[in-house]
Amino acid sequence: MAITSANQLELLQTAEAVAREKMIDPALVVEAMEESLARAAKSRYGAEMDIRVSIDRKTGKATFTRVRTVVEDEELENYQAEFTVEQAKQYLDDPKVGDTFVEEVPPVEMGRIAAQSAKQVILQKVREAERDRQFEEFKDRAGTIINALVKREEYGNVIVDVGAGEAILRRNEKIGRESYRPNDRIRCYIKDVRREQRGPQIFLSRTAPEFMAELFKMEVPEIYDGIIDIKAVARDPGSRAKIAVISYDNSIDPVGACVGMRGSRVQAVVNELQGEKIDIIPWNEDQPTFLVNALQPAEVSKVVLDEEAGKIEVVVPEEQLSLAIGRRGQNVRLASQLTNLDIDIMTEAEESARRQAEFEERTKLFMDNLDLDEFFAQLLVSEGFTNLEEVAYVELDELLVIDGVDEGTAEELQARARDVLEAQAKAALDNARSMGAEDSLIEFDGLTPQMIEALAKDDVKTLEDFATCADWELAGGWTTVDGERHKDDGVLEPFDVSLEEAQQLVMTARILLGWVDPAELEAQAEAEEEDGEELTQEAEA
Repeated sequence: MAITSANQLELLQTAEAVAREKMIDPALVVEAMEESLARAAKSRYGAEMDIRVSIDRKTGKATFTRVRTVVEDEELENYQAEFTVEQAKQYLDDPKVGDTFVEEVPPVEMGRIAAQSAKQVILQKVREAERDRQFEEFKDRAGTIINALVKREEYGNVIVDVGAGEAILRRNEKIGRESYRPNDRIRCYIKDVRREQRGPQIFLSRTAPEFMAELFKMEVPEIYDGIIDIKAVARDPGSRAKIAVISYDNSIDPVGACVGMRGSRVQAVVNELQGEKIDIIPWNEDQPTFLVNALQPAEVSKVVLDEEAGKIEVVVPEEQLSLAIGRRGQNVRLASQLTNLDIDIMTEAEESARRQAEFEERTKLFMDNLDLDEFFAQLLVSEGFTNLEEVAYVELDELLVIDGVDEGTAEELQARARDVLEAQAKAALDNARSMGAEDSLIEFDGLTPQMIEALAKDDVKTLEDFATCADWELAGGWTTVDGERHKDDGVLEPFDVSLEEAQQLVMTARILLGWVDPAELEAQAEAEEEDGEELTQEAEA
């Protein structure tokens, strides 16, 4: 593209043609041309000069100008593009620092090298404009489904044509062993759109749970209209999936609507997902009920929920165990992803054996510590007593309901329990001191001697050490790595310290040490509360 001063009108025609072809603003192409002409002029007049080019948007005439700026005497560095106030007086009437003097210079005839350089500048500008347009077009389409045309496959990754550019379907985002040939039609979920150095990158997926949700939205009008809502999706791509739905209209069955007449709606989704089997489950606010639904087709006998640990125990009949777990643990894994709970499955026999073991353990605890015979210890366990603290500090009336226990016996039981607890506390405190626990930690309100002993074993021996602990280090927690939840044991977890209690204890220690200003904490809590109220009001509005 050799641009010369002779073909002025052709400049505009070229700009229009390029803009139409690339679907960008013609003004951007003209600006690129102005920049390339200015670059060519600098190579002719000198790189130090400030040469600018302006192309008339109607006639296509290119005007070349040299600009010089007035600067302070001591700041004068570039004599070709700058001059002092004194030097400027011969050109300007009343020059001031910052003023510019513009004079027209003869247009430049472009040689072959300059023309090639100009072409590169224009192409670069056009590419940048094209990328910006592509990013603007797709940035708001993340989270939607797109129909695309396969262009090629590179190392297992599929490159597709999305109309205004290319997108990539990575190898790990394909279902199973899917393979595509050029010009195949493909339907994908736009997972992410990122602006990168080499241009916008559009990342597609066919394994994302959201892909299935969007497919159902396309097939089920009630979901599109908001009458039915998809609450959760869990997938083992290409094999099996579970989707939880709820209806906000009592007259519409959410599961039936998603299945469709003779399974037509769900079958359309299954066909798109290479035969992936889909369990459609009614969502329920009650987590145990929802879990029973999620473990379909297995039947559940009993559910025990530990909300604090985010853990749930499911008891099933012996013959239902393999069905509940599924092939290679698939059924229970998908149910766990769907409910966001850690699920333990056991048979009725295993649960009975565990309960018996707990019963025997508690019976032995009362026999050994309270000097009771087996029958009396079993009576205590049967009445729901699980530890010495409950016996020692419970209301006397709760002991009197046990057959054969009068007031004197009840008082004797409590006295024995308290003596044992005091002896255990003294032994724990002595042991903690021997390990180096200091008075600052021992005298801190909220920690029992056994807790202090456990902390000392974990090398937490002063109040300062305790104040540096994180709440999950004390109470324990769960970490999700690669979609699997892993248990983090807490130092005080055996003492049933919750995350909230741990947080409160640590914050109290920091206030006592002067690390945290309670007034600032209060102000922060009030601000968070106000933000929460504002969000609630916005949601209601």
